[in-house]
Amino acid sequence: MLANLATTPFPRMANAKPKIVADKVRMSFGRVNAIEDVTCTIGEQEFVSIIGPSGCGKSTFLYLIAGFEKSSGGTISVNGTTVTRPGPDRGVVFQEFVLFPWRTVLRNITLGLEIQKVPRREAEERARKWIRLTGLSGFEDAYPATLSGGMKQRVAIARALTYEPEVLLLDEPFGALDVQTKNYMIRDLQNLWIEANKTIVMVTHSVEEAVLMADRVLVFGARPSSIVADVRIDLPHPRTVDDRRLREYQAEVTAVLSAEVDRSMSLERAHPA
Repeated sequence: MLANLATTPFPRMANAKPKIVADKVRMSFGRVNAIEDVTCTIGEQEFVSIIGPSGCGKSTFLYLIAGFEKSSGGTISVNGTTVTRPGPDRGVVFQEFVLFPWRTVLRNITLGLEIQKVPRREAEERARKWIRLTGLSGFEDAYPATLSGGMKQRVAIARALTYEPEVLLLDEPFGALDVQTKNYMIRDLQNLWIEANKTIVMVTHSVEEAVLMADRVLVFGARPSSIVADVRIDLPHPRTVDDRRLREYQAEVTAVLSAEVDRSMSLERAHPA
């Protein structure tokens, strides 16, 4: 597991500079209008979760920030620069681990730096820093086949962070994990975020995950989607699921999400494919 770094509440940055700005973003796939109008600002070192009904465009929006997709309208900028392609300022972690089975933990983590022609010694030094912080020390020479699901996801997170990106984008990072492993990873990612001082945007289907980890929860509406709620979670980190105030936030987000799920189902019945 990760080192327990979050021994004191993380100071909230009330006047954080804008890191990611989405302005009237639209996204269509042929006749399907996935995102109608998403406008939001995410501050430096904020942790923001995105949640919404299935098929509402959550992951699509994350991929637009990453530069994997080009929007049909509107703009997304990072540090004031319009996103037009992927870049080293944004690291991405997917639900699937996407590790190379013939490379060790260390070599999986250094792969991107090797492609960038970073000298081997520097690449290994940078990789070992995140190996330590993600709790992988001692497994540098292990191969993916010998690792648990949680450890594989730690490798994926360490690989993304070894680039030293300013923004970490997480697409359902716990979706392939069992419940116990997921709970460990949620706790450890809170600690890692405090240590790393990164801006994090995480897509999830779990309200509990969203409110447990994020400064803000953006609720996407039914397709074609826009942001129907922006819930600020005013609680210090680290958080635990037995906190009464956390359950109150969870109920608030659940109520909004449930209304949107009902609306999505009504739209599907009214306009079947």
